Amino acid sequence: MRAWFAPGRLNLIGEHTDYNDGFVLPFALPQRTVVHGSVHDRPQWTVTSTAYDETVSFGADDLVPGRVTGWAGYVAGVVWALREAGFPVPFARFDVDSDVPVGSGLSSSAALECAALTALADLGELELPQADRPRLAQRAENDYVGVPCGIMDQAAATLCRAGHALFLDCRSLDVAHIPFDVAAAGRAVLVINTNAPHRHADNEYAQRRRACEAAARDLGLAALRDVADLPAALAALPDPVTRRRVRHVVTENQRVRDVVARLRAGDVDGIGPLLTASHESMRDDYEITVPEVDLAVSTALEAGALGARMTGGGFGGCVLALVAADTTEEVAAAVRRAFAAHRFTAPDTFIAEPSPGAGPLS
Repeated sequence: MRAWFAPGRLNLIGEHTDYNDGFVLPFALPQRTVVHGSVHDRPQWTVTSTAYDETVSFGADDLVPGRVTGWAGYVAGVVWALREAGFPVPFARFDVDSDVPVGSGLSSSAALECAALTALADLGELELPQADRPRLAQRAENDYVGVPCGIMDQAAATLCRAGHALFLDCRSLDVAHIPFDVAAAGRAVLVINTNAPHRHADNEYAQRRRACEAAARDLGLAALRDVADLPAALAALPDPVTRRRVRHVVTENQRVRDVVARLRAGDVDGIGPLLTASHESMRDDYEITVPEVDLAVSTALEAGALGARMTGGGFGGCVLALVAADTTEEVAAAVRRAFAAHRFTAPDTFIAEPSPGAGPLS
């Protein structure tokens, strides 16, 4: 058997901007989903997951959106998307293993999709340029699984480079690899997995997306990315909730551009206040945080973090904190104490290092 991988991702900044044709700045994690695979001797696809201790088989007749459900639906969706695009997808059998935390906002689903896509492309010797793969993986999740995600997760899992963050224009899909060597600056990105259960995440995510699309229509724009005059746009929207949603998206797009500019100038410390401002916007304007993530952010800042924010779609999941490299355990311990005092589930922590995107496992 051969092996392929795709990583989880951490979004440094740019939350809920992707489906608004905006800008994002993720980087790939060392945590990854690995697919060991070979061509199948039967006309079907068989996938076995170590994490779920389950084997699922499906054939061509099952390649109807929604037919294969659960974790295996992401693999079936990739097969479906490839076939819909006209590719001769080989029948295959896969063993799947992963250390990307599930349900934590680190994009375990895109890691699975992109690992399977990479494996199928190699097994079938498909003429599928790397730049085209994120869109196919996104279509698998949008149209087969039924999750209305943007393209950031799949782009990060596929296109990222070690030591860099991926500056992605979600409209044009233009990318730039931005140097992000935090260790050389004596800093570290501490990830705090709050282990908070995602509360109503799917429904709330869909509501936010619908609100943004409706606001863009009301403003006569293709997407909120096109707002040029924020005060005028807000004045044109009568609903205060919609105004808050729009303000988050527009200001978050600007924060992404500002972080890129500071990293290009070598100013790692300078991104800290922008990370914190992003969290405040998600908390107050987009209203997607929960008490656990707010506590993790405030505690990390009190313990000396240069900046901190929730990362991911919201309603649970992870926080990232930019900290001095020699204070990571000190900050992590402060968060653990705060969680214990509030009787929250104990958080997990790790250091995030910008890592490479999907490929064969050597």
